[in-house]
Amino acid sequence: MGANMARRLKDVGYDVTALYDVNAQAARDVAEELGGKAYERLPDVTANADVIVTVVSDDAAMDKILAEQGESLLENSSGRMFINCATVSPSTHVEVERRANARGASAIEACMASSIPQARNGTLYLMCGGKEDAFERVRPMLQKMSSSLRYIGEAGKAAQVKALVNMVMNINTAGLAEGLGLGAALGLDMDMLRQVFSQTGANSRVLETDGADMENRDHETYFSAEHAAKDSRIALELARDAGLTLPLAQATYNQYERMKSLGLGNLDKSGIAELTFKGRHA
Repeated sequence: MGANMARRLKDVGYDVTALYDVNAQAARDVAEELGGKAYERLPDVTANADVIVTVVSDDAAMDKILAEQGESLLENSSGRMFINCATVSPSTHVEVERRANARGASAIEACMASSIPQARNGTLYLMCGGKEDAFERVRPMLQKMSSSLRYIGEAGKAAQVKALVNMVMNINTAGLAEGLGLGAALGLDMDMLRQVFSQTGANSRVLETDGADMENRDHETYFSAEHAAKDSRIALELARDAGLTLPLAQATYNQYERMKSLGLGNLDKSGIAELTFKGRHA
């Protein structure tokens, strides 16, 4: 995601000056392609960029790259702007904003409801949270990265919405896998079944993106089962804090955790069909 966002920004006229990745070779490759420089120290990224876009895997990674102690992006960050695109806990985005502001920097969350092709083409769906004046400062850049841009509210609010988006998407994915898996077990024609689903109340965005892949066992990763489990967990934590029980979200989370236990966590979320089609991993 980060590499393709960088390519998009370069395409539309921004200088991509500094790149960093835990996979140092990946950063070097993209830097060579885009004319920037790959750095091995996080503070060097901050020193050589006015706006820093981060895309990391989880709360622990976000805490590490924006740590208050030791080497991090916060070192000498006064005047810098951080755009944090990872799906992490809302409380983490709130804390990141606090840390940045304490150093004289700004931070917003720009949560993505899209995947790799949209990052490359500048058609991301972005939900943003943080101080509105900070959002307005980078609105022109965000508009070049997205086809739909929405300011949600204060820090953490966009992350809450993103958690709900992914929770519902994951439930839809699990439900579709069960419907298609049962249809296959009954000997139904799968092309016919998907067409009927698409024209009835069983239709969903997931049917369009994942339906054929589930049947064909084509689970090239655009959004991994491991990340699906993480995002469902974030939503369940929000539900717990709100005093709600969400049985469908819990069941879906359990399915994605089961995929991880079977060594399938790196498959695309469509790989949940491996648990529901007769004769597969189940």
